[in-house]
Amino acid sequence: MLRRLDCVLQATKPAVLKEFEAKTQAGLNPDPFLLRKAGQSFYNTSPLDLAKLLVDQDHIRQNLYAYVQAFSPEARDIFERFDFHTQVERLAKANLLYLVVEKFAGIDLHPEVVDNAAMGQVFEELIRKFAEISNETAGEHFTPREVIRLMVSLLFIEDDDVLTPGAAVVRTVYDPTAGTGGMFSIAGEYLLEHNPQARLTMYGQELNDESYAICKADMLIKGQPVENIVAGNTLSEDGHAGRRFDYMLSNPPFGVEWKKVEKAVRAEHDSKGFDGRFGPGLPRVSVGSMLFLMHLLAKMAPVVDGQGGSRFGIVLNGSPLFTGGAGSGESEIRRYVLENDLVEAIIGLPTDMFYNTGIATYVWVLSNKKKADRKGQVQLIDACGFWQKMRKSLGSKRREMNEAHIATVTRLFGDFTEAELVTVFDAAGQALGAAQLVTNTDNPPTVPEGGRLKRVPISRIFRNEDFGYTTITVERPLKDAAGQPVLGLKGKQKGKPQPDSALRDTENVPLGEDIGAYFAREVLPHASDAWIDEDKSKVGYEIPFNRHFYVFEAPRSLQAIDEELKTVTASIMRMLGELAE
Repeated sequence: MLRRLDCVLQATKPAVLKEFEAKTQAGLNPDPFLLRKAGQSFYNTSPLDLAKLLVDQDHIRQNLYAYVQAFSPEARDIFERFDFHTQVERLAKANLLYLVVEKFAGIDLHPEVVDNAAMGQVFEELIRKFAEISNETAGEHFTPREVIRLMVSLLFIEDDDVLTPGAAVVRTVYDPTAGTGGMFSIAGEYLLEHNPQARLTMYGQELNDESYAICKADMLIKGQPVENIVAGNTLSEDGHAGRRFDYMLSNPPFGVEWKKVEKAVRAEHDSKGFDGRFGPGLPRVSVGSMLFLMHLLAKMAPVVDGQGGSRFGIVLNGSPLFTGGAGSGESEIRRYVLENDLVEAIIGLPTDMFYNTGIATYVWVLSNKKKADRKGQVQLIDACGFWQKMRKSLGSKRREMNEAHIATVTRLFGDFTEAELVTVFDAAGQALGAAQLVTNTDNPPTVPEGGRLKRVPISRIFRNEDFGYTTITVERPLKDAAGQPVLGLKGKQKGKPQPDSALRDTENVPLGEDIGAYFAREVLPHASDAWIDEDKSKVGYEIPFNRHFYVFEAPRSLQAIDEELKTVTASIMRMLGELAE
């Protein structure tokens, strides 16, 4: 990090030192003048750099401290977050400090040689390696670059006003789990590539000190206002309270409990309700990622006269799709985003994509500025098969999405279309070439005589209410020793059959279906004395992603299996006979 800042300031260092001396002698605050001379949002007032430190080997420790102290406050904070003083002392005691400084002084890390994207990958690789050594969770620190590229593509694809070359627009992007700033780097690069006139102002918050320091340094070098990057726990201490953003990206840690911030979160939920961030409901303590989902919902810019609004992408594991029954916190959060028509799409990613886990992951895209054709609907895209094997595994990451995969998913989302992968089989059951992507506006491939088409859905579109259901409680009468229903004796229950808790059951009735008709068709034929306890009915929502993409394949016939077994048995017997000879 120090060598990077060293290289960035190298060209303007003489001018900064001259300006510092002049303004100090004049009794003026040199800070604004030095920033202008440095051409960066930070500066250093020491005549030293890493190369000059090597001249005085005996005093390298003291000179290194003096050099770091001469940075402007924002840059100095980076080294304090790294606990730099302790590391220098350890190296000095081991007589390694000079050797380490000498090694880094010989590496050219100027942005013209190593750009910000490559530098970010260097930082992330170092974090991954040391996180593995210390048995930490590397996935808490950063997200694979191709996943970020996919998310950024999905965020911008429908916003022509931002991507049109020459349009001088200013937009904000926010990441509540900023890590080392990878989301910001990719978003900035994408926008610059499509519209060099567009400007993206970045905001973020990060809990881990080292990741925060790297992110802050990256913002310094890019000229972004570093005060927009805040340290601390996003859930308990919102570093950007009251702010709203145009775009948001987040990869909250998977499977991390929110027990440490439970008191603060529950207090906000109870006292502020929907005026706070956690109005829809609170998930169980083990599903902390859904709190980040609600946090981003609270940060969405409002739509006024058809203008404004927000879109955000968040990476979640499978749990938020279906965990929790009707009335639970998780179900209520799903109910809120679906009934308010905020979910644009959910994309299933391949497994083994992340550094610390091989589980299935999903990108949720939510927006309060849906286009007319998307209103009231949700698109599910199964990109689980869109991957290529990596040449070398990195932790649990063995697969990656290439540019073609990302482009295909982005096109399906942008076109808002249903699609299938279609494979053509001949009469002998052999596949004729690779599977073809066919949308609902394309003509399917021609089927050869006696052949068939295998269709596997990739993109499907549903109404919001398709994911909703009403959980009804079905009661059966409690009976006495003579087999007669026990009747209530007091109050509202007087003369009514009393329920038998041992026979109580529940049924989930799809929202679009009449409950009475469902009950008469599915329950009464099997239990004619049953009734519904209306007071216990609850509306719930779940998104059974995999169920909607499951394709049943009939197993082989018993005759075919039997013939194969006979063939294999005969082959084994023949080989045994040859050995006996």
